[in-house]
Amino acid sequence: MVQPRKHLAQHWLKSEKALDAIIKAAACQASDRILEIGPGTGILTRRLLPLVQSLVAVEIDYDLCKLLVKQLGKTENFLLLQGDFLTLDLPSHTAAFPNFQKQNKVVANIPYNITGPIIEKLLGTIALPNPEPFDSIVLLVQKEVAERLYAKPGSKAFGALSVRVQYLADCELICTVPAAAFHPPPKVDSAVVRLHPRQIETPAIDPRKLENLVKLGFGAKRKMLRNNLQPVIERDRLTQLLEKLEINPQTRAEDLSVNQWVTLANELGVGSRGRWGDEGDEEDEGDEGDERDKEENN
Repeated sequence: MVQPRKHLAQHWLKSEKALDAIIKAAACQASDRILEIGPGTGILTRRLLPLVQSLVAVEIDYDLCKLLVKQLGKTENFLLLQGDFLTLDLPSHTAAFPNFQKQNKVVANIPYNITGPIIEKLLGTIALPNPEPFDSIVLLVQKEVAERLYAKPGSKAFGALSVRVQYLADCELICTVPAAAFHPPPKVDSAVVRLHPRQIETPAIDPRKLENLVKLGFGAKRKMLRNNLQPVIERDRLTQLLEKLEINPQTRAEDLSVNQWVTLANELGVGSRGRWGDEGDEEDEGDEGDERDKEENN
């Protein structure tokens, strides 16, 4: 049995209750083709395989791959790919396996330190959405990141990550998972979330402009929005525009809904200045986790 490796910050999920919640949230059908990122020891994989048509698992750890091959290598609806999910070209690796192409659902317990990049690869970005979106994405993530994903405007957790994800998908909290559900327990609690990619409700005229505006607007959450956006619009003009849109001129970035961000970006398309936030930084996000939560939980 492969033991959790400290240098990889590995933690094995052991809670049957958490596994049950993930399986229920996935709502698997016999025709589903599943993508699992970071199967680890295969505890979730083994629960999924009898329920679906096929499952593609991507694992970076060579020793864990050997274990999975030994235990599940003869399972007809299981395909294991060794590599880094962020750089792996899934279509090319599954091209020779018709039954494993075009996965329609994601069910995964992902490494917390790369949560942001994983979600971006699954959903795409505001400017470049995934052209073939998944039916649903069920993820076990750090609790604080989960709170950002489904946060409502006006809440402390609502930030640039919230806008980017909610522009492309509906997000719901399934359940929280305590640190004790893992071996060894990580330093943070976790949560199961479900994303439903959907058609964009209010499309931006220029999605790239919206993407950069959100980045700039959340550059310093403690400042009023009109101060953060000065690189692209004069303060007085922005105040007038906010009043036109019936938005308090003293509002902060986290107070605007996704649709309001889209409307603001569309209105700013004429007569604005600057580089639209290409150089901006997001002060509040921590999408990829911080030093205390760089955990790979499987």
